Amino acid sequence: SVQKKFQRLPLTAGAGFVFVTRIFRRDSNVITVHTLASGSEGNCLVIDAEGTRILVDAGISTRRIKTALEQLGIALAQVDAILITHEHSDHISGLQTLVKRHRIPIYASPATACQLAWRITGIGPMLREVQRLTPFTVGAARITPFETSHDAAGSIDYRIDAAGGSVGILTDTGLITDEAADVLAGASLLMLESNHDEECLRSGPYPYSLKQRILGPLGHLSNDAAAAFAAQMARLGTREIVLAHLSRENNTPAMALERVGRALSGTGVRLSAAPRRELGGPYIVEVSNAKGQHPLCGETEGEVLPRCRGGIQ
Repeated sequence: SVQKKFQRLPLTAGAGFVFVTRIFRRDSNVITVHTLASGSEGNCLVIDAEGTRILVDAGISTRRIKTALEQLGIALAQVDAILITHEHSDHISGLQTLVKRHRIPIYASPATACQLAWRITGIGPMLREVQRLTPFTVGAARITPFETSHDAAGSIDYRIDAAGGSVGILTDTGLITDEAADVLAGASLLMLESNHDEECLRSGPYPYSLKQRILGPLGHLSNDAAAAFAAQMARLGTREIVLAHLSRENNTPAMALERVGRALSGTGVRLSAAPRRELGGPYIVEVSNAKGQHPLCGETEGEVLPRCRGGIQ
């Protein structure tokens, strides 16, 4: 089916805001991403990769997740996997209820899985531990976890590849780790944290200790840090960037888009910001017929090379 989506988005970096029409196509030729929530009050997004449906984080209520998915024509029972980045409440608060009603495999790093097992009754049978830099598959999607720098146990983010397209996710990190830069290189679409404007944060009402936490290497990416990494990713082939996890108190979408947009000027990269509480997207990756190569080992889809062998299947 074809569903038209009308959304206020900048067409390209450096362009003004205009009304554009995007087509949400539920077929095997695209990867679609929708954010269900993005920010300190809750984080959750859904990826449809050639018919494989994957949630990344579940930091809002099960009811909100179910309602948002229904707007997209997806039943919660049709979700194939949940990828958890870390154990902070704005990323897992919906799991307590969700695991009582649905038996969806939940993937997390060993340290995060340990935290989830301790906090959430009955989650154990659904947990699947994943190792950094060890790709695993869920349906049509090949997923690569990588290290982030955050004040959480074993925090990770993910790259999702399907056929010739890829989506990278980088939020909740105080700096760009080497693993993140290596794994995300060449990702078609990047969900990128642009949490705060440093001047707003420093002059704002937060306690000094919280300001230092956010600004530190285990905190969150600033608009300036996001801009620098966005420019690097544009040089490596990324064609669309969605800014995520914007602070309500220390940032605005306009500030984040202006700062990152300047860094992307002239690149042709599409740039937008995910809404904090409303359904965002669709953000669409066109899937090519050519088989993609994995960023770590150069593996062509369908082959198994030694560096990538041993991942969870």
